[in-house]
This record gives sequence, structure tokens and C-alpha cells, in this order.
Amino acid sequence: MVTGNDTTGDAVDGVKDGRTGDDERAARRDEAVRATVEQGLLGPDSPIVGLLDVTGIRESAAELRAAFDAVTAPGTPVLHAFAVKATPLVPVLRLLHETGIGAEVASPGELALARAAGLPPDRTVLDSPAKTPTELRQALALGIAVNADNPQELDRLDALMRSAPSRSPLGIRVNPQVGAGAIEALSTATTTSKFGVALRDEGAREWAVRAYLERPWLTRLHAHTGSQGVPLSLMARGVAETYELAEEINHRIGRRQIDTIDIGGGLPVNFTSDATTPTYAQYARLLSEAVPGLFDGRYGLVTEFGRSLLAKHGTVLARVEYTKSAGGRPVAVTHAGVQVATRTVYAPGAWPLRIAAYNAKGRPKTGAEVVQDVAGPACFAGDLLAEARALPPLEQGDLVAALDTGAYYFAHHYAYNSLARPGVYGFAPDGSGGVAFATVREPQSLDAIVAESGGAHASALTTLPVPGHR
Repeated sequence: MVTGNDTTGDAVDGVKDGRTGDDERAARRDEAVRATVEQGLLGPDSPIVGLLDVTGIRESAAELRAAFDAVTAPGTPVLHAFAVKATPLVPVLRLLHETGIGAEVASPGELALARAAGLPPDRTVLDSPAKTPTELRQALALGIAVNADNPQELDRLDALMRSAPSRSPLGIRVNPQVGAGAIEALSTATTTSKFGVALRDEGAREWAVRAYLERPWLTRLHAHTGSQGVPLSLMARGVAETYELAEEINHRIGRRQIDTIDIGGGLPVNFTSDATTPTYAQYARLLSEAVPGLFDGRYGLVTEFGRSLLAKHGTVLARVEYTKSAGGRPVAVTHAGVQVATRTVYAPGAWPLRIAAYNAKGRPKTGAEVVQDVAGPACFAGDLLAEARALPPLEQGDLVAALDTGAYYFAHHYAYNSLARPGVYGFAPDGSGGVAFATVREPQSLDAIVAESGGAHASALTTLPVPGHR
């Protein structure tokens, strides 16, 4: 059953005792913040942590599966593959695997993470615009599904399949070129997008049809039009055009050669409140109305959601080290900035974050709000989590929480000023009214920073010959 708010106006599911699942998630977050202080996970010597709501992650996975089960013919093969790039943490991938979610990987590193988490090959999909021959050879040897991005990559697959036929499900990624969303840099279905075969380019559609006619081992078709800032109607249009191409190809071949359609992911996330909107249920219903043939059992389905599964279940919690005033505006200097919120700092208009204020004991702050800046620790002026934000007055030793940061934030560290990666901890109710924590990733040590920065090769450059000296 789907919990949360649904913008279609239907009755909201999952309301208990007057509280929605979104309310319960916010309450769990407040309890976890207090517990991080009480249990010593956050303090003067550990001034920043990442928190993951394990209960919420499990609920999102269940909501995703239920949403598509509700519109798909019984017995239809469906693989929901988590986009590993959203939160590349092995324990997260293992948790999702245990809830029935696979992995979509886009690099050797992401594939290694998925394998370390125990993801089997038949629950893994490889997508990337720049796969090397070695990557393709490994994927085919393992039996991992691969979507070829372009004609040159398909040539490589031809050679590999001739030399060592594989059981890997293989397909082609296409770009239906349906247009951009509100964030140009994330829009994958524009006229000039780098991803996939651009279907509206001259001759491209016929090339795609012939590619399948000539290769009976091509059995999948893939497109990904969703991303943050893309409306559901545009996402549905991209899926519809992909379905129509599959129908055309199968008709031309005279049999159902394409048996699976990968519709990608990219469900937008609401970053303005705790409400979960849009929901998976809303999107699945829209797709079933726009493309009913996709769900009648003739095609298997693959999805590749990432941000929407994790964003609402992550929090970056940081200590306020100092407070001061500049130009008459209060400034809270914290330990969370560009190193954990790179997109927000460099593109605040596209990636604003909600900030919650807590006192030094981890309890929500109250009182008249004051317009203030929440600054990070990096040495440049634009390192701001929030600018001119109305919040209860922040004081030295208070805590600030950057909300909805479970995807693309603390797992994507930016090592400005050699700032250490924060520790990441999952939390869940302990069954006796408290909060239990589990380490997802240890805080980065100073020794690790030195090692990553060439510490083992400190004399390497000074030992090279100096021109003119003997």
C-alpha cells in the first residue's frame, strides 16, 4: 500500500491515527537526531554525520513494487533496478536487494559495489555512454543485461557475441527526443542529448529497426527520459514512444523479438516539504493509462529509479561551530557545505535544500524565526547550504539538518579543502522506544586523506631528473 501524498487528488493511503507515512518519517528523523547526540555519534569531535532511515527505505521499496504490481498483468517479469549512482553505498545496495530491488550500474566501480553487496547478475543492468571493451566483455561473461548506447558500441557487441555468445539480455538505448525538463543539465531526452540513439535524427529510426532485424539476440529496448525537473507527462510520452518503437520492430520482424522494455527511472522528488509527491502509484497509473499495451503481459519491464527511493530517507546533520554577523545578517558556520552538498552550493536555484534547526541536545528549535545564512566550512564565499533563510536563531553548539539528502549528497563527497568524508549511519526503532544505529560507512580518517593524496609517493617528484643537473 502506498503511503504519502498523491497529487492526483485521490484519498491518501497509509493514514494511521491522523498521521501519514510522511509524518511518521519526520518523527523518526527527529528521534534519530536526538539519539545521535545522546549516543555520541555527533559532537565536538565528530561534527557531521549522514543518517539513513532504514524503515523509510524499506517502505519506499515496497511502495515501488506495489505501484507497478497494481497495473501489470499477473506473471509479468518486472525488475526494479536501483540506480546505484544515487547512493553508491554497499550496505544500501544490500538492503535494497533484500527488499526485492536490483541494481542499475554505469561504471566498473558501480558494478563492483553491486557485486560486493551480493547482487546477482540477473538482477543487474549495465548502462553507460562510455563502456570499454573490457567492461562489455566482463558483463557478457557474467550474464549481466547490457543496453548498447550507440552504433559503435553495438559493433563491439557484435564482435563479442561472435567470439563468445552470452546469455546476457541485450538491447539498445534510444532517445525519443521528447524535450527537456526544468534542469537542463539533467535532461536526457533533448534533441542533442549524449545518451542513446537519437530517434528523430535522419535515418536513425530505420537504423534501429534494422539493428534488431539483423540480430536475433537483441531482445530489449531501453529509454530514460525522467529526471529531477521533468514533468510526469513528458516522462510518460517518452515511454509511449519507446513502446511504439518496440511494437514497430516486432511487427517488422513478425514475432515478439523484443520481450522487455526498460523505461528507466527519474521520478522527481519534492524538496519543498516532507510530503512524498509524486508517488510511484501516481506514475504507474499514469503510464497504464497512457501506454496500456505496456502492461498487458506481452513485455517484461525494467525500471531504474534512484533519487526517489532514497532522497527522503537521508539527513546530513552538522554542528554549528560558530555564529557571527556580516552586513547585519546572522551567519551560522557549520561543518556541512560543498563537500556534501556540491550541487546545492554551486547551483542553489536548481537544488535548494530544506534546513531544520535543532538545539545542542538534538531537539527541534522553536521561537521567532530570523533570516540568516547557513554556511559550510570550505574556504570560498559561496559555500552556503542556505542563504537568507528564515530559521529559529542558531547558536554555537546547535545542530542543523539538511533534509532529503539520501541521494546524491553525503555519498558523493567533494574533497574541497581535503575535508573528510563524514560517517554514515542507518537507524531504525530499537523495539523498546529508542533508536538503534548501524555503521554504513566509517568517517574518513586523516591517514586515509593523506593516502588518497599520494602520501606513499611523497618523494616521487623530487627524485625525477632535473634538466641541466648531473
